[in-house]
Amino acid sequence: MSESELSGIHATVEGYVHGVGFRYFVQETAVGLGLTGWVRNRTDGTVEVLAEGEHIHLENLLAALRRGPRAAYVSGVDFEWLPATGAYTQFIVRMTG
Repeated sequence: MSESELSGIHATVEGYVHGVGFRYFVQETAVGLGLTGWVRNRTDGTVEVLAEGEHIHLENLLAALRRGPRAAYVSGVDFEWLPATGAYTQFIVRMTG
């Protein structure tokens, strides 16, 4: 896969990731990387991310998810690669789901 090829990821971030600005950290990072999609808290205490864009930028987002903002503790990031759908025009914070 070429670094500029468009693709997507669906990720779940586990750890101390609620109430620490994690969703806004993800949104700021994704927007800075030129990605589209969304992030939301899950009722099970995880954070869910769906992002699309250039493969290299998605790799950078994954690295940021593993690190998280200063107040967070990330114990794991599960993700899968997806084909890009082009369904998103921006990167938003969604309601908890």
